[in-house]
Amino acid sequence: MRFHALPCSDHSAPSTGVRSLDRTVLRSFWSLRAFALAALCAGVGGVFALSHPAQASESAAVSTEHSVATLITDTDTTDGTTPLHVALRLKLQPGWHTYWQNPGDAGEATAVALTADGHLTGKTDHIDWPTPQRIRDASLMSYAYTGDVVLPLTLPLQQVSDAKTPDTTLKAHASWLVCASVCVPEEADLTLTLPTGAATPSAQAPLFARAAQATPVPSPYQASISPDGTLRLTGQDLSPRAVKEAWFMPDKPGLIDQAAAQNEQIDDGSILFHLKRLPDFAASQPLSGIVVLKDAAGSEHALTQTAAAIAGPAPSASAGTSGLQTVGFLQQVAFAFLGGLILNLMPCVFPILAMKALSVAKLGKAERRTQITSAGCYALGVMVTFLALGGIMMALRVAGAAEGWGFQFQSPLFVTAITWLLFAMALNLLGVFEFLPVSVGGLATPRHGHLHDVLTGILAVVVATPCTAPFMGVAIAGALSGPPVAGLSVFAAMGLGLAAPYLLLTTVPGLAARMPRPGPWMQYLRQFLAFPLLGSCVWLLWVASLEGGASVVLLLATGLVLLGFAAWLYGVAQARLIQQGHTRTNAALHGLALMGLLAALALLPALRHPATGQAASSASGLPKGVEPFTEARFKELKAAGKPVFVDMTAAWCITCLVNERVALDVPSTQAAFAAQGITTLRGDWTNHDPAISAFLKAHGRDGVPFYIYSPAHGPDTVLPQILTPGLVIGTIEQKSP
Repeated sequence: MRFHALPCSDHSAPSTGVRSLDRTVLRSFWSLRAFALAALCAGVGGVFALSHPAQASESAAVSTEHSVATLITDTDTTDGTTPLHVALRLKLQPGWHTYWQNPGDAGEATAVALTADGHLTGKTDHIDWPTPQRIRDASLMSYAYTGDVVLPLTLPLQQVSDAKTPDTTLKAHASWLVCASVCVPEEADLTLTLPTGAATPSAQAPLFARAAQATPVPSPYQASISPDGTLRLTGQDLSPRAVKEAWFMPDKPGLIDQAAAQNEQIDDGSILFHLKRLPDFAASQPLSGIVVLKDAAGSEHALTQTAAAIAGPAPSASAGTSGLQTVGFLQQVAFAFLGGLILNLMPCVFPILAMKALSVAKLGKAERRTQITSAGCYALGVMVTFLALGGIMMALRVAGAAEGWGFQFQSPLFVTAITWLLFAMALNLLGVFEFLPVSVGGLATPRHGHLHDVLTGILAVVVATPCTAPFMGVAIAGALSGPPVAGLSVFAAMGLGLAAPYLLLTTVPGLAARMPRPGPWMQYLRQFLAFPLLGSCVWLLWVASLEGGASVVLLLATGLVLLGFAAWLYGVAQARLIQQGHTRTNAALHGLALMGLLAALALLPALRHPATGQAASSASGLPKGVEPFTEARFKELKAAGKPVFVDMTAAWCITCLVNERVALDVPSTQAAFAAQGITTLRGDWTNHDPAISAFLKAHGRDGVPFYIYSPAHGPDTVLPQILTPGLVIGTIEQKSP
C-alpha cells in the first residue's frame, strides 16, 4: 500500500499560519500512521510466529560449554501417517568428541528420551547410531563422533482424537559426555512444535541423508566367533584385492579387549579377526557389532554383523589345505605326548638325558623300589615344570601378552642365567667342584637322595624349550586357546612324553639291569658330557649378543669368570676339607667362593633393560634373496599374486637353525625358490616382536619354527617343524601352478 501527498497550488494556498499548522498536523498524521503500520506488522508477525515458527524443523539451541544442541526433523510438518524422523544435533567444539552406543574403554553413550504430545503422540529412546570413529588414547580405545554430530531417532506417532491443539510438540531430554583432555557431562531439554499437514522436506533434510549414509547396513556375510576369539567372516566377494583393511567394533563393552590388535587376515572368501576375549564373554554367547571394510580407493563400508558362537577354535582362512585344521582335546593330548617323546631326540636335551642314563646305570643293581622312586621323582620334576611353564604362558595370554613356546629365551636376563647354570654344571662334570649334598645331574655323590631327580627333571624342561618337536606346535596352540584345565592337561601330557623313556627304563623289569656296569668309564663319560654343555654356553653367548649387544656379552662373560673362580675356590675348599677337616683356611675359601657367586649375581639387575643390538643385525644378517618379514610386505606380495615363503625363526631356537642350515639356505632349495619366483620373508623372534607373535597366533601357532608357503593362486600351506630339502621342494612344486 502506497500513500501519495497531494500538492497544493499557489492560488489555493492558505495563509502562512494555516500552512504552518497544516505541516504540523501532517507530520503528526504521518508519524501516527507509520507507528500504526509498524504495530500492525509486528502484531501480525507475532501472531504468525506463535503458530508457525520461522524454522519449524529445528528447535531453539541450547549452548553448553563445549557444544550446541538442537532438536531437528526432516519435515516442517507432519500428518502422523508415517513415523517422524527426528535427530539430536550436537555441534562440538574442535578437539572434542562424544560417544557411540559402546563408548569403548572409557566414556558414556549419548542418551535421548523423546516424546510427542498434542495432536499426535509417541515416544522413543532408540538412536539409529551412525558408524563411529576409532579414537586410541594410549592403551585405551574409544568409539566416538567429532564435529557436527547428527544422531537420528525414528518416532512412531498416533493421532489423538480429542486433541485440543492441531500441533504436535516434541520434547527431548538429552545427556551426553564430551571429552578432550578432560571429560565434561552435558545435558539439554529441547522443545520443537510441528504443525499438522502433509509432510514436506525441511531445510534439515540433507543432515538426515548424511546420517543415513553413515549408518551401517545389514551384512550379507556369514560370521562365527570361536572360543579362542577368532571372528570369521565368509563371503564370495571377500578377497585381498577387494578389501585392503578391515576392523570390528562390538556394540557392547566388556566382551573383548577393544584396544588389542585384531590382526585381521584377509583371504579369498574370508576375513579373520583375532580378538582377545574377556572373562565375561561366555563361549556360547554370540557377538554383535559393526564390521568396517575399507577398499583400495579408501572408501569405508560399515556392516552390522552378528557372529554365532561355535565350539572349538576357528579354522584359518585357508584351512582347507593348509594343515591348520582344528583338533579335538584327545588329539591335542596325543600330539603333546608324542611331541614330548620326540623332544628327547632334540639336541637341547641330550646332555641332560645322557646324565640320566648314567644315573640309570648306577641304579641297575639297586632295589626295584628305588629305581621306580627315582623315575617318579624325575617325572614329577618334568611335569611340574611343564605345568608351571604352561600356567605362566596362559596367565600372560590373559594379561594381553601373546607369548609362545620358548618365550623366556627372548629375555637376556634368562639367557644369562641359564648360561651360567650350564657352565656351572659343566665345571661340576669336569670335577672342578661337587654339588653337596646332592648333584643336579645325579652324578656327584653316592648318596642317592631323590631331590636331585626332581631338579634334573626341572633342568631338562628348562634346557628343552629352545627346541621344538613335531606335533608340539598344534598341541601348544590348542592348549593356549582352550579352557585352563584342558590346556594344563596338554602340558602335563607333554611332560609325560619327555619323561617316558626314563620311566620305561626304570619300571620295566630287566631294562635297567642291561645297562653297562658301573666302572671307570663312567668318570670319563661324565667329563665328556661337560663339553656339550660348554658348547651350549657358546651358543647362548651368541644369542645374548643378538638380543642385547656387546654390553650383555660383557656382563655374561664377566659372570662366567666370577662363577668359574668361585667354583674353583669351592672345589679347593672341598678337597682340603676331605684331607684336613675344618680349618680357618677352608672357611676363608668358602667365604671367597660365596663372594664370587654373589658378585656374579649382582650383575643380573643390569640385564633387565639392556640396549638392544638386534635391530641392525636382523636385516643385514639375512642370506641373499631373503627379506625381513613384515605383515604389510606379506599382504603386498599376496595382493600382487606373487608366491611367498614365510620362515619364522629365532636365534635361540636350535630346531630353526638346523632347518635353515640343512633345508632352507642350501643351493637346491634356493634354486627351486628362484625357479618359481618365490620371495622368502624371514621373521626374527629372537627378541619379542608383537607383529610376529600376532602372525603366529593368526595361523594357530604359539612358537617357532613356523613355515608357511603361500602360492600365487590357492590356499596357504603350513610345513612341518622339521624340514628336509626334498620336503620343501616337493611342497612348492605340488602347490605351485
